[in-house]
Amino acid sequence: MPVLSIDEVTKRYPSVVAVDDVSFDVADGEFVSILGPSGSGKSTILRMIAGFETPTEGTIRIDGDRVDQLPPFERDVNMVFQNLALFPHLTVSENIEFGLKESGVPKAERKTRVEEMLEIVELTGYGDRASDELSGGEQQRVALARALVNRPKIVLFDEPLASLDRKLRQHMQKELQRIQNETGITFLYVTHDQEVALAVSDRMVLLNEGQIQQAGTAEEIYDRPSSEFVADFIGDVNAIPATVDSVDDDSMAVSVSGSPYTLSKIRTPDGNAVDAGDDVTLGVRPHEVDVRVPENGTAASFDGTVTNRVYTGEGTTYTIDTPVVEFTADVENAAFEIDDEVSVVWSDATVHVFPRGS
Repeated sequence: MPVLSIDEVTKRYPSVVAVDDVSFDVADGEFVSILGPSGSGKSTILRMIAGFETPTEGTIRIDGDRVDQLPPFERDVNMVFQNLALFPHLTVSENIEFGLKESGVPKAERKTRVEEMLEIVELTGYGDRASDELSGGEQQRVALARALVNRPKIVLFDEPLASLDRKLRQHMQKELQRIQNETGITFLYVTHDQEVALAVSDRMVLLNEGQIQQAGTAEEIYDRPSSEFVADFIGDVNAIPATVDSVDDDSMAVSVSGSPYTLSKIRTPDGNAVDAGDDVTLGVRPHEVDVRVPENGTAASFDGTVTNRVYTGEGTTYTIDTPVVEFTADVENAAFEIDDEVSVVWSDATVHVFPRGS
């Protein structure tokens, strides 16, 4: 039985449908991220699970018990907010034990559990400090300890790392994974940051306009995106407009700006077959694109001009303007300059084919 079940949940407001018939399960001990652009409904789902919002339709179950009509304090969940919501007038230990004290846990047990949590979040010896004396990363750990100390079934995260700089955010990603592995508590993490979701998640649920676009492991969603939207949101993609000329069992002929191009391996999303005459988008990841001196006779290539170059430490990201689209290419070994004439080249085995506008 899943620890959390979201079944056909819809949330309507007077002027908008924030969540539209969403269903997914979370297994006990999983680290699942809900992600999507601003306004996609991800925080609304989290607030309905926590009990701060009530679904218009559908059910929410924790350990098989329906909870969508229960007040927040009767649900076996805790939440870590983006602003952390630590009590500035309390010490670190007092912040962590607050929920235990409210629940009537005896003082001796509170002290033991607080010390356990301080050790887990690697803040042993910090108990008597004021919370406003801590660094941003240390405050994150206190907020996490406070959410974990009651040993809830699920801890909900509403973009708690959004305010951190990149270095600290990457460090806290590793800490979240470590702590989740040590405690075995289910984590449900909401973010618009694909880097965070890809780094920490066992599975991801990707939303847009209140609906699930795709759910699966990071590898499944990145390598086999279900639509042009998913491919563009999870990672980057070069989107090339094309028209299908013909399709057979193992190849597809398309036209790109009037030029023929044959794909010997077809990678279309499941359930999205395309036919002759259809308008499609060919998606190629930037790391699959090579940049070379101009060459003739290569089917999967376009000539263009380098308009930007950014050294990333691991290579160089080029922007190349072509008559078809503006390409982005991540290249390890190349030395082109702005205004150089080049060809962008890729293998057709790396191309995804999406129905136009999917």
